[in-house]
Amino acid sequence: MSKVLGIDIGGTSIKVGMFSTDGKLEAVTKIPTGEIVSEAAFAVVTEGLKALLADNGVTPDEVIAIGLDVPGPVDDDGKVGMLANIELDPEGLQAAIKRTFANANLAFVNDANAAALGELWQGSAKGANSFVLIAIGTGVGGGVVANGKLVSGAFGAGGEIGHITVNRDETANCGCGRKGCLEQYASATGIVRAYKKACAAKGTEPVELSGPTDTLSVFNAHRAGDEAAVEAIAQMCDYLGYAMAQISAVTDPQMYLIGGGVGGGFNLYAEDLRNAFRKYCLAPSVATRILPASLGNDAAMYGCAYQALLERG
Repeated sequence: MSKVLGIDIGGTSIKVGMFSTDGKLEAVTKIPTGEIVSEAAFAVVTEGLKALLADNGVTPDEVIAIGLDVPGPVDDDGKVGMLANIELDPEGLQAAIKRTFANANLAFVNDANAAALGELWQGSAKGANSFVLIAIGTGVGGGVVANGKLVSGAFGAGGEIGHITVNRDETANCGCGRKGCLEQYASATGIVRAYKKACAAKGTEPVELSGPTDTLSVFNAHRAGDEAAVEAIAQMCDYLGYAMAQISAVTDPQMYLIGGGVGGGFNLYAEDLRNAFRKYCLAPSVATRILPASLGNDAAMYGCAYQALLERG
């Protein structure tokens, strides 16, 4: 029976899912990796894939599509651009996989775009024609689907929602080198930074934080009535709602899905975010739904498998 593999590539390991062609996740494994730039490293990956199949009574010839998501831009032609946080030779890995899985179509997808496709295939956006996934973690990523198709862009920058300019008066640099990007305010790091700034302005002590991305503690402080936490989350919603209104003026999606680590607190700020969006958006877009994503950390694994199936036709 035909199978599809979805490979979620991380800096220290990759997570692999084996799927049926109708989207049922049948098995998962993790393969430890470091720099994926040598034949020895490629062999670790392909052997791990073969072991997953063997454990489930599947042969390499039965794999018809393989998708890989990468933390970097991938253009409309499937060409991988800059990979800032991982050492990966995409062409070398592709050649090694092709040698092992001769019958399989191979696709590369940006990780945030893959998460959007996963939600389209088997998650909160199943059956939707157009939506935008916003993945909020250490940074802010996104995936745009229009007319049922992923919008990756000519240069792979489609869905770089975190780098929409929302504050032209900002003086601090974003990680991208520009100033005033959404990521500076709506990411986990941005929320924690805003919370500390609000505490300093009010002359209050922040709650104990485990690190610069500890939004869980900020959310808990918000629930306890901490005014600085309430202010920080309100700022996040205001900037995010403003950015979403700009996106709607271009793509007018049916819905937004909020995912990533910060998405776990969605119920806490959902109404504030919806109100901010409605405040800024054009009147026809008021009915746009804003919902939580449902596949969690598996979304990208689903999505890259789905993209490989789509490209196979």
